[in-house]
Amino acid sequence: MWALGDYPTIAADLIPELGEILVEAAGVGPGQRVLDVAAGAGNVAIPAARAGADVVASDLTPELLTAGRAAAAQQGVDITWDEADAENLPYADDTFDAVLSCVGVMFAPHHQASADELIRVCRPGGTIGLINWTPEGFIGQMFATMKPYAPPPPPGAQPPPLWGHEDHVRVLFGDRVDEVTVRRQSLVVDAFDDPDQFREYFKAGYGPTVAIYRGISSDTDQVTALDHDLSELARRFDQGTERMQMAWEYLLFTARKVVR
Repeated sequence: MWALGDYPTIAADLIPELGEILVEAAGVGPGQRVLDVAAGAGNVAIPAARAGADVVASDLTPELLTAGRAAAAQQGVDITWDEADAENLPYADDTFDAVLSCVGVMFAPHHQASADELIRVCRPGGTIGLINWTPEGFIGQMFATMKPYAPPPPPGAQPPPLWGHEDHVRVLFGDRVDEVTVRRQSLVVDAFDDPDQFREYFKAGYGPTVAIYRGISSDTDQVTALDHDLSELARRFDQGTERMQMAWEYLLFTARKVVR
């Protein structure tokens, strides 16, 4: 799904600052060994490397890793890029000083399995740092809007925006973390002139949206209805005047792996 469209361009156009925010919140610095899980094209990995960390970026989608390698080379940073499943990471226990993910791990279908892996590969006393879209925020509501048009999820799969719910994340990690900090923050997005431009941009470039439109492509009524619903969603969140301006809410979560 994430190889559809052009996620690296979307991430670069709309959410580049989120990686910097997470790297700063996690206290990443020189000499640390950092893992970026579900890294995409390196939205977190690249600023972590610029901060002086020794960075490994892992993702399940080879096409995103290829884009990430190119972006890292262009910016002159050295990162190790690994094809890896967030639910079954190929790293030893207690390997990394910080394990981070920015709107990435939330899309792995089995939340507890992913959380267990994040904890497992982080050293005792190390940092877990996450940014996830909230269910109530714009991207969470976009997934709710698209859900009636999508095929049923696989058995046991959980909705990605649950990772943006504080109680859900606290349950996933339980007593294996302490020094927990949780904040709801918003990213201001003003890249679109109007709701229809937003819809067409995501329709062409955002993997989950591309996949849903492909699934209903033979039903013109469904396509028309989804077109309308996505434009109306953007219109509902628009706070701008001459140009669209939306606030996309996310949950910033940091914690320390307990030393036992």
